Amino acid sequence: MPERKIKVLVVDDSMVNRKTVAELLRTDSRFEVVGTATDPYMARDKILELEPDVMVLDTEMPKMDGITFLKILMKQHPMPVVAMTPQSKTGSRLALGALEAGAVDVVMKLASDIFSPESGPELIAKIMAAANPDERAAKGSPISSLQTPASSPRATPTRLPEGVIKYHPKQVILLGASTGGTEALRDVLMQLPGDMPGICIVQHIPEDFSGPFAERLNSVSALEVREAKDGDHVRPGLVLIAPGDLHMTIHKRSPEGFYVQVRPGEKHGHHRPSVDLLFQSAAAIMGPRAVAGLLTGMGRDGADGLLALRQAGARTFAQDEPSCVVFGMPRAAMEIGAAEKMVPLPNIASHILRLASIAAASKPD
Repeated sequence: MPERKIKVLVVDDSMVNRKTVAELLRTDSRFEVVGTATDPYMARDKILELEPDVMVLDTEMPKMDGITFLKILMKQHPMPVVAMTPQSKTGSRLALGALEAGAVDVVMKLASDIFSPESGPELIAKIMAAANPDERAAKGSPISSLQTPASSPRATPTRLPEGVIKYHPKQVILLGASTGGTEALRDVLMQLPGDMPGICIVQHIPEDFSGPFAERLNSVSALEVREAKDGDHVRPGLVLIAPGDLHMTIHKRSPEGFYVQVRPGEKHGHHRPSVDLLFQSAAAIMGPRAVAGLLTGMGRDGADGLLALRQAGARTFAQDEPSCVVFGMPRAAMEIGAAEKMVPLPNIASHILRLASIAAASKPD
């Protein structure tokens, strides 16, 4: 019996983009393009009529912008959405808005707002991840109206363990993430206190996206969060985000602790930046002073590096399956024994605190 095709709805006010995306997907036997729409109001009707599995959504449209539509959609009729936005500073901020509103992932168009066929493999991979039945959000109630929702207050951070926790000055926390990671990282960093050990993060992200992403995290965290620069010192209270198209590795600088190198290079396992390269560089020099974790993401980047860290004495974990958008990277880590424990997203911040306090008491390497 043939496998059921993934039903896709393409929503974009550009006729060129609708045609390009639809034709791309129709060349792949796994997909059925059930319809296209030029604006959110038409999309609403098509969703109810056609019941697509995944929607590809432009963030800039007439009548109602894609971000507002996403907020309404996720409240009234949640479904997997891959957003498309132009590769520009404005587009990067729109991409962040789309992820915060509930999009599974984002694909960047050209700065001219045209979808390039060169991005086809990336779009196909992200639609496949979004359509994964194990990760798919349950359907909600029908969309009865399209009224702009009232703004919601900022989520209250989860209360962390009481008491004073002391950290070793040379401790470092390392995190890697991909699909769904922008929101998972926000949830984690919002809960961490401002005196945490230095944190280094690799998030698979478009090149022009990492700077605004760091700024957004900085605005909601007690920690200082910024895009990493070559030579940055890893210090308490600072979170360094790898630039979107550069590798970041960590190195020893005696007696000052550690610093990062941020440099171009060949893609490692199809990724630049690579979680594996960050983790492997830390495994060689940090031993039990490191705490490392893999969050939601597609593929297996970071699994081998997490295993190297665990074998070097670091404390390791991965996000558990129910709380992941895509369980690929954590699953790979679990399968090879790289993660000591699988942790639900709401508990990751407190778990990091506990591991950091344990690591602080370990013998120096």
